[in-house]
Amino acid sequence: MPARPRPRPRRSMAQRLRSLLWLALWGAVLWRGGGWLWQQPLMDRPRMLWQITRMDPPTALPVPVEGVAARRIADTWGAARDGGARGHEGVDIFAPRGTPVRSSTVGIVTAVRDGGLGGRQVWVLGPARERHYYAHLDDWAPGLQTGDVVQPGTLLGFVGTTGNAQGTPPHLHYGIYGADGALNPWPLVRAGAQGAGSRRP
Repeated sequence: MPARPRPRPRRSMAQRLRSLLWLALWGAVLWRGGGWLWQQPLMDRPRMLWQITRMDPPTALPVPVEGVAARRIADTWGAARDGGARGHEGVDIFAPRGTPVRSSTVGIVTAVRDGGLGGRQVWVLGPARERHYYAHLDDWAPGLQTGDVVQPGTLLGFVGTTGNAQGTPPHLHYGIYGADGALNPWPLVRAGAQGAGSRRP
Protein backbone atom coordinates (compact mmCIF):
# COMPACT_ATOMS: atom_id res chain seq x y z
CA MET A 1 0.00 0.00 0.00
CA PRO A 2 1.58 3.33 -1.04
CA ALA A 3 2.47 5.73 1.71
CA ARG A 4 0.15 8.67 2.06
CA PRO A 5 1.79 12.06 1.37
CA ARG A 6 2.51 13.98 4.51
CA PRO A 7 0.41 17.15 4.81
CA ARG A 8 2.34 20.37 4.39
CA PRO A 9 2.71 22.18 7.68
CA ARG A 10 0.53 25.28 7.87
CA ARG A 11 2.42 28.56 7.97
CA SER A 12 1.86 30.67 10.98
CA MET A 13 0.42 34.17 10.77
CA ALA A 14 3.86 35.58 11.65
CA GLN A 15 5.50 33.70 8.77
CA ARG A 16 2.88 34.92 6.31
CA LEU A 17 3.27 38.48 7.55
CA ARG A 18 7.03 38.23 7.21
CA SER A 19 6.67 36.99 3.58
CA LEU A 20 4.34 39.86 2.72
CA LEU A 21 6.76 42.38 4.22
CA TRP A 22 9.65 40.95 2.19
CA LEU A 23 7.51 41.05 -0.95
CA ALA A 24 6.56 44.69 -0.28
CA LEU A 25 10.21 45.57 0.39
CA TRP A 26 11.41 44.00 -2.87
CA GLY A 27 8.55 45.67 -4.76
CA ALA A 28 9.60 49.06 -3.36
CA VAL A 29 13.25 48.43 -4.30
CA LEU A 30 12.30 47.44 -7.87
CA TRP A 31 9.95 50.41 -8.21
CA ARG A 32 12.59 52.85 -7.00
CA GLY A 33 15.27 51.22 -9.14
CA GLY A 34 13.01 51.32 -12.20
CA GLY A 35 12.28 55.01 -11.61
CA TRP A 36 16.02 55.74 -11.33
CA LEU A 37 16.77 53.75 -14.50
CA TRP A 38 13.98 55.53 -16.41
CA GLN A 39 15.72 58.89 -15.78
CA GLN A 40 19.16 57.75 -17.01
CA PRO A 41 20.60 58.99 -20.35
CA LEU A 42 20.46 55.50 -21.85
CA MET A 43 16.66 55.71 -21.59
CA ASP A 44 16.40 59.04 -23.49
CA ARG A 45 15.00 57.40 -26.64
CA PRO A 46 12.41 55.14 -24.98
CA ARG A 47 11.37 58.02 -22.72
CA MET A 48 10.96 60.40 -25.68
CA LEU A 49 9.07 57.78 -27.70
CA TRP A 50 6.69 57.28 -24.77
CA GLN A 51 6.21 61.06 -24.47
CA ILE A 52 5.53 61.79 -28.14
CA THR A 53 2.99 58.97 -28.45
CA ARG A 54 1.00 60.63 -25.64
CA MET A 55 1.24 64.18 -27.05
CA ASP A 56 -1.38 65.88 -29.19
CA PRO A 57 -0.35 67.02 -32.68
CA PRO A 58 1.00 70.59 -32.61
CA THR A 59 -1.34 73.44 -33.48
CA ALA A 60 1.52 75.88 -34.10
CA LEU A 61 5.16 75.46 -35.11
CA PRO A 62 8.22 77.72 -35.38
CA VAL A 63 9.80 78.32 -38.77
CA PRO A 64 12.52 75.63 -39.02
CA VAL A 65 14.92 77.86 -40.98
CA GLU A 66 16.85 80.30 -38.82
CA GLY A 67 16.12 83.97 -39.40
CA VAL A 68 13.18 83.47 -41.80
CA ALA A 69 9.91 85.17 -40.87
CA ALA A 70 6.70 83.20 -41.43
CA ARG A 71 5.24 86.04 -43.54
CA ARG A 72 7.96 85.38 -46.14
CA ILE A 73 6.79 81.79 -46.70
CA ALA A 74 4.30 81.17 -49.50
CA ASP A 75 1.63 78.51 -49.22
CA THR A 76 2.63 76.27 -52.14
CA TRP A 77 0.75 73.23 -50.82
CA GLY A 78 -0.63 71.19 -53.72
CA ALA A 79 1.15 73.18 -56.42
CA ALA A 80 1.92 71.13 -59.53
CA ARG A 81 5.29 69.44 -59.68
CA ASP A 82 6.96 67.38 -62.44
CA GLY A 83 4.65 68.77 -65.08
CA GLY A 84 1.55 68.13 -63.02
CA ALA A 85 2.43 64.50 -62.25
CA ARG A 86 2.26 65.19 -58.52
CA GLY A 87 1.31 67.89 -56.06
CA HIS A 88 3.66 69.68 -53.69
CA GLU A 89 3.45 68.06 -50.25
CA GLY A 90 5.02 70.73 -48.06
CA VAL A 91 6.34 74.26 -48.08
CA ASP A 92 9.56 75.64 -49.54
CA ILE A 93 11.42 78.01 -47.25
CA PHE A 94 14.01 80.04 -49.16
CA ALA A 95 17.21 81.25 -47.47
CA PRO A 96 20.89 81.63 -48.32
CA ARG A 97 22.84 78.40 -48.71
CA GLY A 98 24.20 77.23 -45.36
CA THR A 99 21.48 78.86 -43.24
CA PRO A 100 20.86 76.64 -40.17
CA VAL A 101 17.83 74.34 -40.24
CA ARG A 102 16.46 73.51 -36.79
CA SER A 103 13.94 71.00 -35.53
CA SER A 104 10.47 72.47 -35.16
CA THR A 105 9.45 69.92 -32.53
CA VAL A 106 10.64 67.51 -29.89
CA GLY A 107 11.22 64.04 -31.26
CA ILE A 108 13.55 61.31 -32.40
CA VAL A 109 15.63 61.38 -35.59
CA THR A 110 14.48 58.38 -37.60
CA ALA A 111 16.57 58.91 -40.75
CA VAL A 112 19.61 60.87 -41.93
CA ARG A 113 20.10 60.02 -45.59
CA ASP A 114 20.98 61.20 -49.07
CA GLY A 115 18.86 60.13 -52.03
CA GLY A 116 15.73 60.55 -54.07
CA LEU A 117 13.89 63.81 -54.63
CA GLY A 118 14.85 65.18 -51.21
CA GLY A 119 18.61 64.76 -51.57
CA ARG A 120 20.21 65.20 -48.17
CA GLN A 121 17.36 64.90 -45.72
CA VAL A 122 16.44 64.36 -42.09
CA TRP A 123 13.27 62.74 -40.75
CA VAL A 124 12.10 63.42 -37.18
CA LEU A 125 9.32 61.47 -35.45
CA GLY A 126 7.48 64.13 -33.45
CA PRO A 127 4.37 64.61 -31.29
CA ALA A 128 1.45 62.29 -32.05
CA ARG A 129 3.90 60.21 -34.12
CA GLU A 130 3.82 62.68 -36.99
CA ARG A 131 6.93 62.59 -39.20
CA HIS A 132 8.68 65.87 -39.99
CA TYR A 133 10.68 65.94 -43.21
CA TYR A 134 13.58 68.36 -43.81
CA ALA A 135 14.90 68.07 -47.38
CA HIS A 136 17.40 69.51 -49.92
CA LEU A 137 19.97 70.10 -47.16
CA ASP A 138 23.43 71.24 -48.17
CA ASP A 139 24.81 69.22 -45.25
CA TRP A 140 23.71 67.72 -41.95
CA ALA A 141 24.54 68.97 -38.46
CA PRO A 142 27.90 67.55 -37.32
CA GLY A 143 27.44 64.19 -35.60
CA LEU A 144 23.69 63.98 -36.25
CA GLN A 145 22.54 60.38 -36.47
CA THR A 146 19.49 58.17 -36.43
CA GLY A 147 18.16 57.72 -32.91
CA ASP A 148 19.17 61.16 -31.65
CA VAL A 149 16.65 62.84 -29.36
CA VAL A 150 15.95 66.42 -30.45
CA GLN A 151 14.21 69.45 -28.96
CA PRO A 152 12.69 72.45 -30.74
CA GLY A 153 15.68 74.41 -32.05
CA THR A 154 18.10 71.47 -32.27
CA LEU A 155 20.36 71.94 -35.30
CA LEU A 156 19.59 69.37 -38.02
CA GLY A 157 21.45 70.73 -41.03
CA PHE A 158 21.86 73.61 -43.47
CA VAL A 159 19.82 74.97 -46.36
CA GLY A 160 20.94 73.71 -49.77
CA THR A 161 19.87 72.47 -53.19
CA THR A 162 20.42 68.73 -53.10
CA GLY A 163 18.11 66.18 -54.71
CA ASN A 164 15.70 67.56 -57.30
CA ALA A 165 16.30 71.12 -56.03
CA GLN A 166 19.50 71.43 -58.07
CA GLY A 167 19.29 74.51 -60.26
CA THR A 168 16.80 76.28 -57.96
CA PRO A 169 17.53 78.93 -55.32
CA PRO A 170 18.61 77.31 -52.02
CA HIS A 171 15.68 76.34 -49.84
CA LEU A 172 14.38 73.87 -47.30
CA HIS A 173 11.48 71.65 -48.29
CA TYR A 174 9.55 71.08 -45.06
CA GLY A 175 6.87 68.42 -44.93
CA ILE A 176 4.74 66.76 -42.26
CA TYR A 177 3.23 63.29 -42.55
CA GLY A 178 0.58 61.87 -40.24
CA ALA A 179 -1.24 58.56 -40.14
CA ASP A 180 -3.47 59.67 -43.04
CA GLY A 181 -0.70 61.06 -45.23
CA ALA A 182 0.80 64.47 -45.92
CA LEU A 183 -0.30 67.57 -43.99
CA ASN A 184 0.12 71.21 -44.95
CA PRO A 185 2.76 72.79 -42.61
CA TRP A 186 1.97 76.37 -43.73
CA PRO A 187 -1.02 77.03 -41.39
CA LEU A 188 0.98 75.67 -38.45
CA VAL A 189 3.99 77.88 -39.20
CA ARG A 190 1.72 80.91 -39.61
CA ALA A 191 0.01 80.09 -36.31
CA GLY A 192 3.42 79.81 -34.66
CA ALA A 193 4.29 83.33 -35.81
CA GLN A 194 1.03 84.63 -34.36
CA GLY A 195 1.62 82.88 -31.04
CA ALA A 196 -1.48 80.72 -31.31
CA GLY A 197 -2.94 77.89 -33.31
CA SER A 198 -6.30 76.70 -34.45
CA ARG A 199 -7.52 73.39 -33.04
CA ARG A 200 -6.58 70.39 -35.14
CA PRO A 201 -8.86 67.37 -35.41
